[in-house]
Amino acid sequence: MPTRQARDSRRPLAHPADAYETVHQHLRWLVPERFNIAQVCCRRWAERADTSNSIAIIDHSTLGHGQKYTYSALQAAADRVSHALVRAGVRRGDRVAIVMPQRFETAVAYLSVLQLGAVAVPLSMLFGPEALQFRLQHSDAVLALCDAAALGALQAAREQTPNLRRVVAVGAEPGTPGVDARLEDWLARPAAPFPLADTAADDPAVLIYTSGTTGDPKGALIPHRALIGNLTGFVCSQNWFGFDGVHNAASDAVFWSPADWAWTGGLMDALLPTLYFGRPIVACRERFSPELAFDLLQTHGVTHSFLFPTALKAMMKAVPEPRARFRLRLQALMSAGEAVGEAVYAWCRDALGVAPNEMFGQTEINYIVGNCQALWPAKPGSMGRPYPGHRVAVIDEAGVECPLGVIGEVAVHRRDRHGDPDPVFFLGYWKNEAATRAKFTGDPSDSWCRTGDLALRDADGYLWYQGRADDMFKSAGYRIGPGEIENCLLRHPAVANAAVVPKPDPERGALVKAYVVLTPEFRARRDQFTPGSAAFDAQLCRELQAHVRGRLAPYEYPKEIEFIDQLPMTTTGKVQRRVLRLQEEARARAAAESAARAPR
Repeated sequence: MPTRQARDSRRPLAHPADAYETVHQHLRWLVPERFNIAQVCCRRWAERADTSNSIAIIDHSTLGHGQKYTYSALQAAADRVSHALVRAGVRRGDRVAIVMPQRFETAVAYLSVLQLGAVAVPLSMLFGPEALQFRLQHSDAVLALCDAAALGALQAAREQTPNLRRVVAVGAEPGTPGVDARLEDWLARPAAPFPLADTAADDPAVLIYTSGTTGDPKGALIPHRALIGNLTGFVCSQNWFGFDGVHNAASDAVFWSPADWAWTGGLMDALLPTLYFGRPIVACRERFSPELAFDLLQTHGVTHSFLFPTALKAMMKAVPEPRARFRLRLQALMSAGEAVGEAVYAWCRDALGVAPNEMFGQTEINYIVGNCQALWPAKPGSMGRPYPGHRVAVIDEAGVECPLGVIGEVAVHRRDRHGDPDPVFFLGYWKNEAATRAKFTGDPSDSWCRTGDLALRDADGYLWYQGRADDMFKSAGYRIGPGEIENCLLRHPAVANAAVVPKPDPERGALVKAYVVLTPEFRARRDQFTPGSAAFDAQLCRELQAHVRGRLAPYEYPKEIEFIDQLPMTTTGKVQRRVLRLQEEARARAAAESAARAPR
């Protein structure tokens, strides 16, 4: 694969506080043979006298400043629901769908399913009937725990999913059609402590479906041990979260993230690891907005958070100087999903008072690369270094590690640097052995697992994201990565968000095209522009092109810019460049067909 010239910021570091190698050398995985996520995330805290009354969930969606639930209350609720699930016919290994937003009952649902040895199938509240039907049918889910707001789509999907025997809803009125039981009734029924299932660390715990941006979603089967594999990345990305004091109410760490608990980012990067360390997490089912985010941070004294770059961009544009308006207690901030970019990084560092720790991972192998401001220096714009316990490399098509500065595919080895099995790996794709085999370079027990993401490694071991393999394209012989151009555009005050894709061109192969979402201020200017919006667009287009041309390589500036109201996004907050790329290809075909039909 082609090389890329290193930047000045990628030169070797000399930093006295760099503890990276020390942490890596001393970390050894300790994975017990028998292990259950529900036991370590709740039951152990509920059974200890000094932690049973510690706060587990702060439900912001209730009256006042949020209803607080202790670990003992969370465990008691999970026990009642587990007993009810067994009465409803759920058995060990069965798949149970959870279609719920951030709320106390959602945490109860996960713990109740996991402690009886069943498999949780998280499904987003944003899914329509077809998306739900595919996942419910493919997973063979036998029961669904849902929020009343999801009943419409769920009932439509249920007609085509005969294996789904029961629907249990929270927030539904008694007698609601299609509701077989109310979760409130299950929670109101007294129950004895539920006997914890004796699960192996390798037993399946969660079946999470990938976003499906390049085809049908694949179900990644996650074992209980994967939580252990996630912990080093969580601790580091949150600046040593969990080791800031004793595990009781005296510890003032509070976590919040808008990441949906139906996705890896919300479940494995927020809810479960926070509970693992016996700390409180804020649940909020309201739609994200910058104002809501700052209100939550202030009201609940949030100290640690995970915010997508899309959310950070919106917060930066809406409230440039947040500490002038809000009392913030942030100690750590993780971001993932897209590159943060230098502009957002600087704003977090200067305006929020916390430089973000960028993280990279996938549903199948989560929390594998990132930064930790507390233990090693970050390089703004870099994905970071491999987190402790993970052996990560940049490899070529043949599975051979690439030299420094050469773009290749990010991959994770089944074994860490000590030769021990890495517990972070998924078990495989549900009902898709071919896709599982294709994910690895060879023998799954001792091989590299490919991510499909491109990066280069510098002399200090930092990775620099270059985009998805299918996002890269060539223009006039030059290899183009969209991320750097998008980040450059974002530094212009007119740009709220941007996506760069190839536009087919007969001479160059492809032109660099940018789709740009304007900030509210510039949208207002555009609407009020006297000569008309077309003239405003042409003028701003030239300005943005000059802005990029003066900062990047001449071949990287966008030859065409299209202004749109919003970018197509996945439900996890990632820009769907593929949608825009296919749109450009369709337009090119239509233009060619029109030209062929034109009289000559």
